[in-house]
Amino acid sequence: GAGGEFITDVDWSSFGNAADPGVWSQVHDEGVQALENIANIRVPVIAAIEGRAHVHSDYALLASVIVAADGATFQDVAHFSQGVAPGDGIFTTWSYRAGAGRAEAFLLNPQPLTARTAYEWGVVAEVVPNGKALSRARELAKLYLKAPEVTRRNTRVHFIQPLKERIVREVGYGLSLEGASAADLVKSMRAQNEPVAQKGKVA
Repeated sequence: GAGGEFITDVDWSSFGNAADPGVWSQVHDEGVQALENIANIRVPVIAAIEGRAHVHSDYALLASVIVAADGATFQDVAHFSQGVAPGDGIFTTWSYRAGAGRAEAFLLNPQPLTARTAYEWGVVAEVVPNGKALSRARELAKLYLKAPEVTRRNTRVHFIQPLKERIVREVGYGLSLEGASAADLVKSMRAQNEPVAQKGKVA
């Protein structure tokens, strides 16, 4: 994130034609690789969240520790409320950190989740005053650096392994389901626009 926010919205135009299998194949591969790449970082990872983490909060949930500012909020504005199945890892990470029931409710009725509630759910490790998340993350990084390098590396590898296994097992499948729902959404939108276009052509 930048400018006091994590990620706030989706640039849908960047996807191109989501109904095109070739386009979605690239989205699928990049989506899987992004999560696997974060999971493969071999040192403890600290996520510092300021403002709105309303898109791809799954990236933050792959961290070893999340530090969130008091005014930070979590939400998923990119999937179910837009007519797209949340298959890109958002369910995998939230269900792992918060439990399946909470994750399903969070994704089916996406409302802003406060940092305090995320802390109560066990997703956020620390809540700090606004503007202090990054400085607190750096303090924790200095603390972790006191441990030997091999210890730091092996601790991260050990801690992330259960979630990493779920990512490998679930996200490729989930993105296939998401792609099918995205293609259906595009088809429906085109069908709604066709009568208008045909009427204009006749006139």
